[in-house]
Parts: sequence; C-alpha cells; structure tokens
Amino acid sequence: MFFGSQESLIGLDIGSASIKILQLKKSKGKHKVERFGIKALPAETIVDGSIMDGLEVVSAIKEIAAEQRLKQKNVALSISGTSVIVKKISLPPMAEEDLEKQIKFEAEQYIPFDINDVYLDFHILNGEEHLAEGHQEMSVLLVATKKDKLNDYANAVREAGLIPKVVDVDAFAIENMYCVNYETLPGELTALVNIGASVMNINILKGGSSAFTRDITIGGNRYTERLQQDLGLSFEEAENAKKGEANGADEAAISAAVAAVDMEVASEIGRSFDYFRTTSSYDDIARIVISGGCAKIKTLAPRIAEHLSLETVLGDPFRSLDITGLKISPEELAEMAPSAAVVVGLALRREGDR
Repeated sequence: MFFGSQESLIGLDIGSASIKILQLKKSKGKHKVERFGIKALPAETIVDGSIMDGLEVVSAIKEIAAEQRLKQKNVALSISGTSVIVKKISLPPMAEEDLEKQIKFEAEQYIPFDINDVYLDFHILNGEEHLAEGHQEMSVLLVATKKDKLNDYANAVREAGLIPKVVDVDAFAIENMYCVNYETLPGELTALVNIGASVMNINILKGGSSAFTRDITIGGNRYTERLQQDLGLSFEEAENAKKGEANGADEAAISAAVAAVDMEVASEIGRSFDYFRTTSSYDDIARIVISGGCAKIKTLAPRIAEHLSLETVLGDPFRSLDITGLKISPEELAEMAPSAAVVVGLALRREGDR
C-alpha cells in the first residue's frame, strides 16, 4: 500500500548500488537511530529500478539483516523509476469512500499502462477543507506502479525473511526525511533532488507538501560509464575515479568526464524545473537540497548551483536525529549520510500510514 496500531517499521532501501537498513526509536520527543547499515550490490543487480538478479538481492538483505541483528521483521520499502507514476489530479469534491470506488476509472486517463497491470493508490489533499468550503474541485495525489515490479521487490523482501508492510515512493520518503530534519516555510518552494546510482528523484515541496515529482533514469552509473568510455578504465577503476581516487589515471581527463556528466545531471534538473514552471502558478524555487550517493561527487552541487543560479546544498538526513547509539565514527557517518536519505524517510513510516 502506498503512503501507508501505529507500529514502528524498519526502513529498507533497495537501491541500484546498495541496500540500506535503518531503525528508529522515538524517545523523549526525538528520533533515535538504533541501527544503520549499508551493503553494496554487484553492478547490474538492479538496472533502472528493476531487479535483474533476485538471488543476489535476497542474499544481500539477509546479510545486512543478520549484521544489524534485527529482532523486528516488519519493513517499509520504496520504489522509483519509469514504472512508477505520480500525478496530482483535480476531481469534483467527494468522500474518500466514493473515490475509492471510482479511482480506477479516473486513473485510466492518466496512467500510460494497462490499468489492470498496475497497483493504484491515492491521497486526497485537503479533502475535508474542500468539502466544507464548497470548492468545485479537490486535489488528489494519484500513485500507480506496475504490479510485476512491486511484486519483485516484495517477494525478495519476503524471501529474505522480512515482512513488507508499507510500500512508499522514493520521492515521498525523501520528503519525510526532509520535513523531520528541516524547518519548512509555508509558501516557500524547495526542490529535493535525490540522485542514486541509476535513478534521480525530484520532489518540489511547497511548505511541507509535494507540489511536483518526477523520476529520471540518470545517476551515478552515468559517471562510471563515461569514465570507462573516455579513459578506457575498468569498472572498478572508474568507480574509484568518480570518488576522486585517480590512482595514476589522467586527472585532467577524469575532471573533464565528470564535468560533462555534472552538466548532464544539472540540465535534466533544469528541464524538470522548466516543466514545473510552465504547469504551475507558484513562485520560483528558493533552493535545491541534494542527496543520494551521487551527491558525494564534490563538483556536482556547485555545478548545479552555477547552471541553474539556485542555492544548492547537501542534505543531512541525520541533522535532527539522535545518533549517539551508533557505533560509527563521525567521519564514516558523514560518508554514508548522503546515501541514507531514502532509508531515513522509510524508517519514519508507521504501519497503517496513508
């Protein structure tokens, strides 16, 4: 079930490059991180958000669950990519139970897949206000994903001995993370950009609510491919070069290859912003907050800021969390933090959420 007993759940982020697990406990009004671990996945295990090697994913989940000594089995996971559709639509005001009956019919106009091949969910935005104030229309957030993709993820989790209780969307998990860690001003637009190995999630927030989302199939793998192509490096050498470890390779050529992909990423973000501007009446975006493993590329944030003339900062998913229980050095945590944005957002979910 998308968006959503208020049982605490383990956050499980199955990404293209790694699997992350995180557990939170609410204590004295603050979220305390009890467990946090990352396990790298071999290349091509997950491609563009689709599981290519299910056995490898199951094995990695089992390993990280054992390492973290999980006592609880219930997890929240998320999906993203081209098989996930998020649309904000306008409908005549109606009660939620009435919309439940006709959402399939309404969704057919907006979903580019066979409606019988997708799971659907929705969230009414300010529905009671619209009904009470006699508005002609209400806003509904519609989410759909291909059944086969979601089933692949859920089955891998089950085969690893865990129980999927909530399936979220990466962009909304990032939103949860941000709203817990940062103050949101009512009218201000903030763009949350999470750049993973193969998918970039963009979620533009107005105050603390999503005004626009888009997933784009570009990410850290593009840097690796470009470095392999331009410099003739092996996969491992290209991965190291991307992280700033030249190991004898031509540093000027590495910088040029990285700069080219930085610009490609910045341009994709710019195109999404342009589309948002043409389809909304909101004021312009105030700032960009980036996260994801790709955010660790030192030149990326400055290049996005320069190309789009917008303040661009690295998000900290642990900014307002209690991390005193973690047996991880501050340096290690700082290195892992950009990759933890989705899993922190998932660990904030509760069973039965909507």
